Amino acid sequence: MFSDRYGNPLTTNSQAAVEAYQRGMDLFLAATHGAEEAFAEATTHDPNFALAHLALARNRQTTGQMAQSTEALTRARALGDTTTAPEQGQIAALGLVMEGRGAEALTAIRAHLKTSPRDAMAAQPCMGVFGLIGFSGQAGREDTMLDFTTDLAPHYGDDWWFLSARAFAQMEAGARAGADTNITRSMALNPRNANGAHYLSHLHYENGEAAAGLAYLEDWRQGYDRRSLLHCHISWHIALWAMAGGDVKTMWQVIDADIAPGAAWGPAINVLTDMAAILYRAEMAGHEVPPERWQAISAYASQCFPTPGIAFADVHAALAHAMAGNGAALTRIITDAKGPAADIVRSISSGFEAIAAGNWAEAHAHLAPVMNDHQRIGGSRAQRDLLEYAMANVQLRLGQTDTA
Repeated sequence: MFSDRYGNPLTTNSQAAVEAYQRGMDLFLAATHGAEEAFAEATTHDPNFALAHLALARNRQTTGQMAQSTEALTRARALGDTTTAPEQGQIAALGLVMEGRGAEALTAIRAHLKTSPRDAMAAQPCMGVFGLIGFSGQAGREDTMLDFTTDLAPHYGDDWWFLSARAFAQMEAGARAGADTNITRSMALNPRNANGAHYLSHLHYENGEAAAGLAYLEDWRQGYDRRSLLHCHISWHIALWAMAGGDVKTMWQVIDADIAPGAAWGPAINVLTDMAAILYRAEMAGHEVPPERWQAISAYASQCFPTPGIAFADVHAALAHAMAGNGAALTRIITDAKGPAADIVRSISSGFEAIAAGNWAEAHAHLAPVMNDHQRIGGSRAQRDLLEYAMANVQLRLGQTDTA
C-alpha cells in the first residue's frame, strides 16, 4: 500500500496519483499556490482516490470556494468505505472542519491523532491563530496551542512543517527562545514555506526588529506567487513596517496593490482584518485616511461577513463600520454577536463605536474590561496589538498619559 511522506496510508493503485497528492500536500502545508492543481491532478490519475478528493475539498475551503469544497467533500465521503481506518478518521474529522462544526472537529481530531499522530493534514486545522484552537474563543488558548504541539512534537522530529507550526505556538505563548530555534531550522529545511516566513516575521516583530523584519520579508516575498494564501497578509506585515520606518508612500503602495479589496488575493478574513487594522493604525499614527477607504472596507465587510459569528472578523468589521459611519451594520454586530467570544465582540465593537464618535470616556468603559482577555477573539499578538494601541490612544485622549 502507498503512504504519504508521514507514513499515513493512501488507498490508491496509482503511483502518479500519490506523487501528485504529495506535491499538493507540501504546497498546501507551505501555503503556496499550486495545491489545487496538484490535488486535482491526483484525482485525474485515480478518480477513486478518496484522500485526494478530501484534500481538494480542504484546499478549496481555505480559499473560499465553498460550493466546490462541498462537492469534493461529498465525493471523498462516498469513497470512504473503500479506505483504511486512518483514512476514514481523517475524512470524518476534516468533514466536520469543512461543515463549520469547530468544537466537534477539534474533539474528533484529537481522538484521531491518538492513533494517527503523524496525520499532518488532520493536525493542520488546529494550528495557527486562525485554527480550531485559535478561534475557539476560550481563555488560555495560546497555552492550549502550545500544549497541543508539545504532545505531537515527539512524532514529527525534524519536519519543516511541524517545526514552523510549533515555533509559532511557542512564540504566541511567549517562549521566544524555543521559537527562534525551531523556525530557523524549519526555514533551513524549506526556505519557501510561506507559513514559516510569516512566523519568522512575527519573531522579528516580537523582538522589535522592524528593519530586519522588513528587509527579510521584502526579499522573501519577491518569489511568492500573489495567488498564494498568505500573500495579502505577508504584504500587511511589510506595510506595517514601512509605516513604522516613516515610509508612508510605500505603505500606501503596498496597501493599494496587495491588501485593499479588489486588489488583494487572499481569504476574505485576511483582506478585511488586514485592511481595517492598517487603516486604523495609520490614523492613530497621524496619517490621513480618506473616508472612502473606510467606506470601501465597510462595504466589503458587509458583503463577505453579513452575519456575525467569527469573533476576529466581527471585531474588525465593527471597526470598519464605526469609522465609515455605517451605524446599521455596526449595530447588527453588537446586537447579534454569536459564539464563545460574543461578549468580548460586543464590548470591543461598542468601544469602536464610541471612538468613532469621540466619546473617549465611554470607549474606555467598554475596552478596559476586555484588555486582559482579548486573546479570546483569535488572531496573533501582533494583530491584537491593534486593541492595545486603541486603548492607549483612548487613555491619551483622556489625559491618562502615565497609564497609556
